[in-house]
Amino acid sequence: MDAVQRVINNFNESIQVKTDAVKNLAPIIADAASAITGALLNEHKIMACGNGGSAADAQHFSAEMLNRFEMERPGLPAIALTTDSSTLTSIANDYQFAEIYSKQIRALGQENDVLLAISTSGESHNIIHAVDAAHDRNMVVIALTGREGGQLADLMNGNDFEIRVPTWSTARIQEVHIMIIHSLCDLVDQQLLGQDE
Repeated sequence: MDAVQRVINNFNESIQVKTDAVKNLAPIIADAASAITGALLNEHKIMACGNGGSAADAQHFSAEMLNRFEMERPGLPAIALTTDSSTLTSIANDYQFAEIYSKQIRALGQENDVLLAISTSGESHNIIHAVDAAHDRNMVVIALTGREGGQLADLMNGNDFEIRVPTWSTARIQEVHIMIIHSLCDLVDQQLLGQDE
């Protein structure tokens, strides 16, 4: 297979996963966006975390909230727990890597805040600990997962939202995760500003 055909195949696979996922995921994404909007309107914040590409996605989400998405608006309170290298390395060194997010959530999280927890496999130990900490603080959890949901799926309670991408390919899961993040941002802006384009 030549390079051009390989690129075409990658695009087609990504399109197919999105097409297969959208009917099941759209209602959950809409409900999760409403939960975010409700938290923001009640002066709560959104915290986001993940590892590797999912850490980048957490930061991407936080940037869209704090700055702007596609409409002009005031910044919204969102924190990416992935960005403070001194905090991350001190927790990992003094305790364990699995606690890098949960300790931050226990210190900064408040009841009715929202945690956006991102793990393509649903098996990341530090994300599992983060969800446990969020539940201890009576926070709402929005979990972006893939594959079969992993251990994260089993941690979800009645106030939580698991948005699971139905594929085993990490790359395809991450591509849909960014679509989900943009959909959440779009819906939050629409719900807060009441503008349809």
